[in-house]
Amino acid sequence: MVIPLITSTPGASLVPYPAMLDVPHELVEHVAWLLYARRREINSPWRRLGCFKQALLALAHLRKNETFAQVGAGFGVSEATAWRYVDETLEVLAAWAPGLREALVGLGEGDFVVVDGTLIPTRRIAADEPYYSQKHKQHGMNVQVIARPDGTPLWFSRALPGRTHDLTAARVHGIVQACLTREILVLADRAYQGAGATVRTPYKHHREQPAHYQQFNRDHARLRAPGERTFARLKTWRILQRARCSTNRISRCVAAIHTLMICAYSG
Repeated sequence: MVIPLITSTPGASLVPYPAMLDVPHELVEHVAWLLYARRREINSPWRRLGCFKQALLALAHLRKNETFAQVGAGFGVSEATAWRYVDETLEVLAAWAPGLREALVGLGEGDFVVVDGTLIPTRRIAADEPYYSQKHKQHGMNVQVIARPDGTPLWFSRALPGRTHDLTAARVHGIVQACLTREILVLADRAYQGAGATVRTPYKHHREQPAHYQQFNRDHARLRAPGERTFARLKTWRILQRARCSTNRISRCVAAIHTLMICAYSG
């Protein structure tokens, strides 16, 4: 899909040029339909941009991480208007993201899921200690992800400060208890050791362990591999590669992108 894209350098004027947005046309139409329903609901049908162009503007921002000034100029609206359009779109999409209980419906004894945490890098200063992840050596927000064995995303958590340990985050969000209650087997990495009876993690120092321990680790890695593709797909939305927005807004971005990923899978 071709959109007018804007690039700029300090002190230079904004110049539009044609560019491709790598999302399906059907996805833009679906987001436009949700925006149309939202406008009807709040009785606010008129905007500078129609529903389709608003959806396209918001997706360009999420997919390419262009600034509001850049996407706004590309679509002929002000920076403030671009911010409002994106914020409204995020609110509409995030409302459709499933909760934890909803995401686990239909799963139970005999099923397994892949759980892992990912860091959404942010631009913070050294003084923002709660947001600094020692594991990744950078500031960011911790997001927990539950995926099916085939990589289908089931649930993304709200974002916590990057210093939060994965096991702590999983307990805070109720992942461990929810899977234990439903007797769902969880495959996780070593960060989740000690989580509970239904959580399986690799053995440490497996090369020094008996052969069946090493085989367990190989089987564990093989079963987790497809599920971990979810994390790679999540980061294809470049706004999550280096978030410039407020840390309070990242959770909404993640929920909105989850809705878009569900739409892409169902389509």
